[in-house]
Amino acid sequence: MTIKRLSPDSIEEAAGLIDSAFLRTPQFRDAALSRALGRDTVVKVETLNPLRSFKGRGADLYMRRLTAGQHVVCASAGNFGQAMAYAGQARSIPVTVFAAHDANPNKVARMRDLGAEVVLAGGDFDAAKEAARAFAGTRPEYVFVEDGDEPLIAEGAGTIAVELAPLGLDVLLVPVGNGALISGIGCWMKARSPRTRIIGVCAAGAPAMAMSWRTGVPEATGPVSTMADGIAVRVPVPAAVGWMREVVDDVVLVDEEDIRLALRIVRDTLGLLLEPSGAVGIAAALRHDLGAASLGTVLTGGNFSPALLGELAPDPSRAAGPVSPAADHRAR
Repeated sequence: MTIKRLSPDSIEEAAGLIDSAFLRTPQFRDAALSRALGRDTVVKVETLNPLRSFKGRGADLYMRRLTAGQHVVCASAGNFGQAMAYAGQARSIPVTVFAAHDANPNKVARMRDLGAEVVLAGGDFDAAKEAARAFAGTRPEYVFVEDGDEPLIAEGAGTIAVELAPLGLDVLLVPVGNGALISGIGCWMKARSPRTRIIGVCAAGAPAMAMSWRTGVPEATGPVSTMADGIAVRVPVPAAVGWMREVVDDVVLVDEEDIRLALRIVRDTLGLLLEPSGAVGIAAALRHDLGAASLGTVLTGGNFSPALLGELAPDPSRAAGPVSPAADHRAR
């Protein structure tokens, strides 16, 4: 298989092209969060934009290369579809998104609000992707785009690294879904800030990308089981596995308890409600001893499901305070 190359120069160029609504997102150290995690921690908040996720960066860059008369077809758990719909609407390019039957209803509604045709097909994201691929082959104007396979989307996401670089982090924790985000970030960091270790985070209930990164071969798994729908990948994208093997230093797993605790800590320290996949970097900092003096993570999305609010009902016994819960959590 020939890997489609990513370029740090292209990522830097993208930082001057992408819609400003998605660039220069907040990034800061928070004292309360750092106490809760037991180490100096920087967060990059990718939820304060029209899509409440980082996906607009890559989608905007990709759509700039399309021409009139084309029709984009893709699959999404919700955030990528919103981004493609938003960028397509801005350029009068129609978008059809395939999503699983059990996709987050808030994300489905938002994709439709942004002008996408949404087709529910299959029992999970990867089944929906296969339906999208088949549909895209039925007409010549349809262009199938796969998150994790298209370099422009990864390079757009990689502009996050350009913004984080001045902070000089020892470790950067990055959620791993289809792999475009960590591949773009890793591409730029390894070329321009090689001292920063890039560590991916997968849900233990959806370990396909972690397994594939370790072996270098795309390894599909059986059905996934995680609340983090944005990273619930069963069938890895070969291109993204190849990219990750070149620029990622490690990939760790977090379980559902880790993710729930991370969501509560972010709520109680930063005042932010994230979707589960957006908090897995915090979960990894809680679960794993990373040996870093300075740590950063990307809070990738805030498009949570209606059910999540019930799960995150106030729990005073879990509230982050002056005493860190991180050491005790890692010891369990």
